[in-house]
Amino acid sequence: MREFLLKLPHVEETMQWGDNLVFWAGDKAIGGKMFALASLSGMGKGVLSFHAGADRYNELLENEGVIPAPYMARIFWVCLERWDALPQRELEALLTRAYELVFAKLPKRTKDVLAMPAAQRRKLIAERKKLLASQKKRR
Repeated sequence: MREFLLKLPHVEETMQWGDNLVFWAGDKAIGGKMFALASLSGMGKGVLSFHAGADRYNELLENEGVIPAPYMARIFWVCLERWDALPQRELEALLTRAYELVFAKLPKRTKDVLAMPAAQRRKLIAERKKLLASQKKRR
């Protein structure tokens, strides 16, 4: 699943909240937003959470093994209790849609950075990460 998600345009990943692999539409440092989260330990309520959108949320919850995502259900995220809760092809389509829904709502300034040539974009993101790290150290 990780390999599939990282092939989507402008997807970045971070490790957060312990052992959770978070997938972002756009880099977090420039205002990217997360669209999927995989629990690597399997110790929580599920293995994969993602943005389902208001129009598909209730429909997806009708599937056995799909529950409201902890902490994120209010914004229409669902959680798979196990990897085989949905067929792989359907899951890939849903994750692509989650990415598209989140990408569509990114701020214009974030989309402008993502539209830059790759080298310029990487340089700007690296500079932004350095700035954020230095601000974090001061706290």
